[in-house]
Amino acid sequence: MADEAFELLELLQKEAPASALQELLHRAGANGTSKAEMARLTRAVDLSLGIHALFARRQQREAGLAALVDTARDLTLPYDLDALLKVITRRARLLLGLAMSWVSFDDVEARCSRVRAADGHASALTIGFSVPLDGGVGRRAAEGSAPFWSADYLGDDRFTHSEVIDEVVRAEGLHAVMAVPLQHEGTGLGVLYVADRRVRHFTPDEVSLMSSLADLAAVAIEKARLLEQTRHEVVALARNTSRARDSSTAARRLGEIHCRLLDMVLRGGGLGALITEAARALGGALLVRDPSGRILAGPVGTLAEPSEEDLRVALLEAHAESRPVACGDATPHTWVAAVRVGDDLLGPLLFTADGPADDHQLQLLGLTAQLTAVTLMIQDGVAATQGQLRDEFFHSLLRGTPPPPEQIAEQARRLDLDLEAPHVMVVARVEKGLRGRTAAWASSYAHRHRGLKHVDGDRMVLLLPGTEPGPAAQAVSKELGEALRCPVTVGSAGPARGPGQIAAIHEEARRCLDAVTRLMGPGGTASPQDLGFLGLLLSDQPDVATFISDTIGPVLDYDDQQFTELVPTLEAYFASANSPSRAAEVLHVHPNTVSRRLERITELLGEGWQKPSRALQVQLALQLQRTRATLNQRHRGQPRQVVG
Repeated sequence: MADEAFELLELLQKEAPASALQELLHRAGANGTSKAEMARLTRAVDLSLGIHALFARRQQREAGLAALVDTARDLTLPYDLDALLKVITRRARLLLGLAMSWVSFDDVEARCSRVRAADGHASALTIGFSVPLDGGVGRRAAEGSAPFWSADYLGDDRFTHSEVIDEVVRAEGLHAVMAVPLQHEGTGLGVLYVADRRVRHFTPDEVSLMSSLADLAAVAIEKARLLEQTRHEVVALARNTSRARDSSTAARRLGEIHCRLLDMVLRGGGLGALITEAARALGGALLVRDPSGRILAGPVGTLAEPSEEDLRVALLEAHAESRPVACGDATPHTWVAAVRVGDDLLGPLLFTADGPADDHQLQLLGLTAQLTAVTLMIQDGVAATQGQLRDEFFHSLLRGTPPPPEQIAEQARRLDLDLEAPHVMVVARVEKGLRGRTAAWASSYAHRHRGLKHVDGDRMVLLLPGTEPGPAAQAVSKELGEALRCPVTVGSAGPARGPGQIAAIHEEARRCLDAVTRLMGPGGTASPQDLGFLGLLLSDQPDVATFISDTIGPVLDYDDQQFTELVPTLEAYFASANSPSRAAEVLHVHPNTVSRRLERITELLGEGWQKPSRALQVQLALQLQRTRATLNQRHRGQPRQVVG
């Protein structure tokens, strides 16, 4: 027995395999050792096997720790996130000699976990694969913030199974699966999985080893994320620095160009020289026009100009927002800047280039527009203040407290106005928030039509040469509505002959505007003449004779010339509820006679005279004509007073 004991110690010293220890026991039995000796020998062999297993576990632990140290050393290298995850999955698989490993990160918005890296997979588990959060060992590990494993996944009922995960396990032929949560400072980053294609029970040392690996991996992942974020910030900072350097260079160049152009203007270089030099600096073509469309400077006939409607809309926006704006969507690209002094528009400045303009080009275009306005003011000092003087003069006429006639005549002469010629008044109401565009449009429109303008709140007032207020209102409503892209309600009145009538027709046009707003809503236009008998009520000085003449004048003239009785026939027809037969009884004539007279009236007044609205005006005109005739008879019948 002593010999066998020493032999066991020698085998343990030599780290012989366990089979060698078992061989010693078999050899002793073959040599006829007694039962008592065999029992002691068997116990000694069992103790030796235990010591052998202990040494093996210690060696395995040492190997695992060494591998973990190597892994930690690898994880300290600077990786991007994807490369780091590949290192983690490969190291996790090799650490325990398993078949497969993968890492998934939680996607909170999609309520799932997505695979970011995998190693040892066949085909079922790929990058970007969506892992549900409602089952599997990953959910148990995340909920418990500790590793969770199963020796045989599909046959384990300790956790909720997910059909999607089970299908992947079957496809990959997996049995043993372990999930370890990846956490950094209490925040869950994802889950590290390892798996084997055979049934396997993980030892506490193996679980502890994977948990340590997960802790190292979480720190490395967070470091990689911070490093990646830092890289992005450095790149963004470099980009911003480069942009700031370029912007500073461009601003310095812009200032130099502006100084050069300003010096040219102050030296009296003229508008043509200014536009030529500015076009060279902008790298395109420049064109200046006055409000009436006349070209003041620029390449005549070579610049592709936008349509009048596009130009009008863009000019209003540029004027209102005090910046150049793009005009239309055609190629070559065209921008418009407003040349203005205060609210007075001196014209558009058009810039055309082959490509889009950058911010510095648009800034230079705006500065060129200002210098253009200065040049125009220098060339015509009177024009610099003429717009303001015209506005103040018109405002004094609207208030109804004008200066003496001699002073009015002198101011009108200086402003090149002929107020003795007929003028019509147009008052428009626009939506709130569009005052700037309305003022710009009014300035241009008044300049083109040699009129006067005034903008007060949501009302725009125009005094325009002419004798027809209705067509003038329609023209203003159409053009201003297209420019503002919203309905414009307009009332008009006139004509006025002389400055003394301007305030009166202004009040009449305002009353007409209020009536149109109530009767027609936004977008309506009308003058007192368009409103028929309602215009008599709105008019400051009702013209009854004109209303009668416009309504039934042809019938009155026909009776006077042909000695007929169409007017009495009309009165009897209306009095008989539009019945020709009853009218014939009242007139004591044959019904055919009434029918022929009505046909003649239709020829004189038009087909629509019997429609309700027109018939009402005809009846009112008949009543007014009858009243005038009665009053004239009374006046002629009064006896003369004897003076003396």
